[in-house]
This record gives sequence, C-alpha cells and structure tokens, in this order.
Amino acid sequence: MARSTRESILTAAAELMRHKGYAGVGMKDIADASGAPIGSLYHHFRGGKTQIAREALVNAGAAYGLLIPTVVDAYTDLGEAVDGVFRQAAEDMAHTGFANMCPVASVAAEVADTVEDLRQATGGIFGQWIDGGTAYFVGRGLDGARARDVTLALIGALEGAFLLARVLRSAEPLLAAGRVLAPQYRGTVLTAPAGVGKAAI
Repeated sequence: MARSTRESILTAAAELMRHKGYAGVGMKDIADASGAPIGSLYHHFRGGKTQIAREALVNAGAAYGLLIPTVVDAYTDLGEAVDGVFRQAAEDMAHTGFANMCPVASVAAEVADTVEDLRQATGGIFGQWIDGGTAYFVGRGLDGARARDVTLALIGALEGAFLLARVLRSAEPLLAAGRVLAPQYRGTVLTAPAGVGKAAI
C-alpha cells in the first residue's frame, strides 16, 4: 500500500510538472492530484517538493527514454527513421492539444540556475538519454561517434521543436525539423534491432 501511494504521488507530480513546470506546482496540488493526504507526501518524501520532483523526473525520464527506440525499431533506413520520429512526435503533440510532451526539459530549463539538486537530476537524465541513444544506434550498426551525433541531434531538435509547437500551437516545427534532418541520414542502413533489452534514449 505504501508503494502504491508513493507511486501515485510520483505519477501525479510528473503529470503536473508536464503541464505547469516546477514552480507552478505546489504540495497541495500534488496531494489533490494523487489522492494522498498532504501528510503522506512528507511521510514518503522527507525532502519535500524537491525530492518528489527529482524522483518523479527520474521515473518519467526512464519512460520517455524508450520512445525514440520504439519508433526507430520499425525502420532499416536511418533517414526514414528520423522522419518517422518527428512525424510521430507531431501526431502525439497534436493529440494532446499541444501540451508539453515531457516534464524533464521544461523543468530543466526552469531550474537550471536556481535549484541545483534538480539541475543535477535533469542533467543526469539527459546524460542517460545520450548514452542510451548512442548505445542503441551502435547496436543498429552506426559507429560510436556518428551514433552520438545522431542522438544529440535528435534530442536537441525534438526538445526545441516541442517548445515551438507548444507556443505556436502547431505541429509545423516538428514536421519541419524532420524534413530538414531526415535527408542527411537517408541511405544509412540500420541493422536489425536486438529486440529485448532496448537501450533508452
């Protein structure tokens, strides 16, 4: 029961931060959204809001880290895979009413200079995405340097395009990023994915 309460708090916090960022979410908001008494929040998370945010972001980061490999697995051409990633992101963004797709980047930009604990946490998540994505693309046949470049380009372009899409209420930034990036990689063959144990990105 304690585990289920804890998990519901973390899930609620991640979802709230996805829409409102870090500063816009209070402990009462988390209590209301999770259905847990506010005393339970402090019982499970002695570090208060910062601890809840850190753990919620780490959990969310692990889940979001699987999204690109899940899309790319279906492709054997890297250019087509890149285009597919941005088209899928545009579709998902439009279906959510242009809500932020992931809380990690939103919180990272908001607290990078103000809450060191969360800067380190979000930096660690981005590092895991970069390392995991590099390993994934190496596993699909790219050399290490190119795999890292592809991973950084995808993460950077996606996060920037997500921000523009939210502000403009348009999928155009995501689709445009795909159109520009995809031709650079078209013709690069990806070997078959390993299947189980996919690396996160």
